[in-house]
Amino acid sequence: MTGPETSAGDVEHTVLSVLRGAEAWLERRGVEAPKRSAELLLGKVLGLGRLQLYLAHDRPLDPKERATMRALVARRGEHEPVAHLLGSWSFRGLELEVGPAVLIPRPETEELVELALRHCPAAARVIDLGTGSGAIAIAIAKARADVQVVAVEQSPAALQIARANVQRHGLGERIRLLAGSWWSEVPAGSVFDLVVSNPPYIDPGDPQGLAEDVRRFEPEAALFTAPGDPVSCYRAIGAELAARLAPGGWLVAETGGTASAPALQWLQQLPGFDEVALRPDQAALPRFLVARRQGARLPLPT
Repeated sequence: MTGPETSAGDVEHTVLSVLRGAEAWLERRGVEAPKRSAELLLGKVLGLGRLQLYLAHDRPLDPKERATMRALVARRGEHEPVAHLLGSWSFRGLELEVGPAVLIPRPETEELVELALRHCPAAARVIDLGTGSGAIAIAIAKARADVQVVAVEQSPAALQIARANVQRHGLGERIRLLAGSWWSEVPAGSVFDLVVSNPPYIDPGDPQGLAEDVRRFEPEAALFTAPGDPVSCYRAIGAELAARLAPGGWLVAETGGTASAPALQWLQQLPGFDEVALRPDQAALPRFLVARRQGARLPLPT
């Protein structure tokens, strides 16, 4: 039998034979990381972690398990993201619900959270603009029990996922979710010590390096800027930044690709900010915009 579940000539369908067959089939389909994809999918089918799979190499699969695995591998062979097939994804060790309405959290965004935490003062008021699945807001709130977070999202479907993730991690009292575009629904007079965002920064007319599964399956609204204007979302964030960011507060935002240089130039031209920088990620790519609003941090309101 040949196909996405096993290699030709297998008599008994064991964990090992199904893993090998799925990996080989996915590799022929040009899928990224075929071995890891096969392991994650079979782990989902059997309810086993990666190590448990390797300790169960000789375990046979029954017909229902094989059929479920075959269906998942076939979808992965069409480049549907593994995270969508699993229904959740790990971000800084936190399991988060994901789906077609939100971006799948990535390692670079974990680095964004680390950078944001380094610029997060005690008892900080934090806002996450364009929260998507809620990954950034949840990770910051989990790491820092002393902060309060506002998370803003314009997509109703994404906001529903973010709400489920906030509740899943017991953060309903410390993360306030708002439906709106950027600052539009943030209450007047609200001021923050940290503004963090992973906004769209890919020009739809120049999607350099965008993987096929991202292009086909992840939400365009979370990926693409206004045509020909990769700084459009940063400009929307900056429109109220001087009024919303407390003196001494920080902006920390993700960027990339052709947006990096113009985004930095935009940030350098904002009045009232210093310590402006474009910092690299672990792959040495220009990735993170940071800037501090001039002035000393004001005392917290009593």
